[in-house]
Amino acid sequence: MSAKQPRTLKTVTGAGGTSETYDLAIDPTRSTLDTAVRVAKLAEAARIDALFTADLLSFGAQGAIGSQEPLIFVSALSQVTSRIGLIATVSTTFNHPFNLARLFGTLDHVSNGRAAWNLVTSSVGEENFGPDELPSPQERYARAAETLDVVNALWDSWEPGALTVGTDGKALLHRDRVHPIHHSGRFFTVAGPLNIPPLPQRRPVQIQAGQSEAGIALGARYAEIVFTSLPTVDIALDFTRKIRRQAAQFGRPGGLPLIFSSFHATYGATEEEAQRLVRERRESIDFERGRAQVADMLGGGVDLSDIPLDATLPESLLPDVASVNRRRGRVDIFAGYARQGYTLRELVIAAQDTGHWAVAGTPEQLADAVEERFRAGVLDVISLNGLADPRQHDFVVNGLLHELRKRKIVAADYTGTTLRENLGLELPAREVAPVHA
Repeated sequence: MSAKQPRTLKTVTGAGGTSETYDLAIDPTRSTLDTAVRVAKLAEAARIDALFTADLLSFGAQGAIGSQEPLIFVSALSQVTSRIGLIATVSTTFNHPFNLARLFGTLDHVSNGRAAWNLVTSSVGEENFGPDELPSPQERYARAAETLDVVNALWDSWEPGALTVGTDGKALLHRDRVHPIHHSGRFFTVAGPLNIPPLPQRRPVQIQAGQSEAGIALGARYAEIVFTSLPTVDIALDFTRKIRRQAAQFGRPGGLPLIFSSFHATYGATEEEAQRLVRERRESIDFERGRAQVADMLGGGVDLSDIPLDATLPESLLPDVASVNRRRGRVDIFAGYARQGYTLRELVIAAQDTGHWAVAGTPEQLADAVEERFRAGVLDVISLNGLADPRQHDFVVNGLLHELRKRKIVAADYTGTTLRENLGLELPAREVAPVHA
């Protein structure tokens, strides 16, 4: 699998999951989808490549206020758009691969080939599924790997030509071209084949979120795109080298997986305005609540209540990353900040961006920052958000995207009819080989 087209930066924007969902829910004249529909239409008009839906499965200060079920959400958006891709976040820990193959396969059908799966192994909210404790990262990633083996085999269980047009103009099924998968593994036994028609993309695009050692190994082996928290260029370079080195060991082509970063941008008409907005946001931070945010960034088992805001964290409070059961990549980033001498105040400020890449400036300055990573080969897909706000929309579409297109970094239009084509991703070899002559 390799890029067919000249390399360009691909763009994504968030489609839902904001607290405005609750505002819409109390208005009997509106749908909780209304804002997302508006964003979807604006994004498609701007030729953004895909809409992204996150998923968190609990309720509370660190939970998912505003989140709705991603697959249903993007299925609805597929009916008010025609070209933009549709990314749904779904956990392998809480779902069966046969159902996942059918769900994403159906999304690919109803969207005419625009489906993508952002695979996670936990989404906060494991207490709603049992057992009482989330399985270890090793267990979750082992289940995820087997899930992908099953799902890919199911999507590949229909050969080309299995469904043709008969002499009466109706579908003609060639049963000898549809194969059981006969999977029997540690977690699942699945006979197959998939019982829905072959998909427009054959396989929806596969994205994986996770940057622990186990997450990197999974992404290196399977993912076409990896979604990561890469706050600095040095961290991005280290991550990219590591995951692509492992991908090459699996025999995958160079340039895979693509690197997908969230871009936390503060826009200003001038540099001074952007810096003022940054200062105002920092001045509005509730630093006492921020202690809990930092504790969460460090894995959730740290008590920071007695640490002065302008003091550094003692080594004794920093967790052993191997002992943390979720979001190890983020824990590694924030523990690294603490070891570099960040004060608690500085950690609280950093936690506002949850470990993601944050830049402030004019659209041209932000384009410089994006171009630096793109040219360094550590940025292939970028998340650009805030389209629902008219001022932010203007900065993103008429500012940053316009500038990136002037520099030939972002394509001016869609290049195909499917998401896979627009991302320049070829299909991998089939999991189920033909058995007939």
